[in-house]
Amino acid sequence: MNDPGGDTAEQQAYITRFLLDYTAVPLAGGTFLRGVLPARDAVRVVTGAADAVAPHELVAYEVPLSDEDEEPVTAPLVLAWTRTLASGPLPHTDATVMSMPLIPVDTTVLEPADSSHADQALRVLRTLAWPFVEAPPSPALCGFLFTGQDSMRLYLAVEKAGGLIAADVQLTGALTALLAALPSLIGEEERWVTDTSDPHCVHAVDLTTW
Repeated sequence: MNDPGGDTAEQQAYITRFLLDYTAVPLAGGTFLRGVLPARDAVRVVTGAADAVAPHELVAYEVPLSDEDEEPVTAPLVLAWTRTLASGPLPHTDATVMSMPLIPVDTTVLEPADSSHADQALRVLRTLAWPFVEAPPSPALCGFLFTGQDSMRLYLAVEKAGGLIAADVQLTGALTALLAALPSLIGEEERWVTDTSDPHCVHAVDLTTW
């Protein structure tokens, strides 16, 4: 598990922010982004159909956070690689994570896909609507995964936790109140439990009934 206060978490948060639109905009054909899982020195980009949530309907591509020259990879490059992978046949793998097929990605031989018109439009809109600011959001959202038609798991960097906290939330109900309270709720240690099925967090917090 990566250090939530370090450069790795910051890069994962940057990639997650950049890819969010592709939960609604297709990556390729009928394939959409269904999650970004923060791993050690990597992100696991989860893809599937627009409403896929069951592990057997999803696939996770593990993309390293640095290139062969040890330089940090950019979010647009992660998107381009993911689009190439989503456009082709599913490679064979015996590896799994959280019951999903896990595909390690060799970026030295993978050709990134060209940008689409949607990519360019989103670049313009993001720049105008969400201009760059020096202070990143806190807690930083380092990843997420759709876990049901009405639920998702958020991976948040909490300094005192010594790793990432996975917060399970409902997408209906008093969502505005939950989002306002989320930073304090995930810091309450009495809520922390260990989820041995999820290697992407050090603690989990169930906020689905909050």
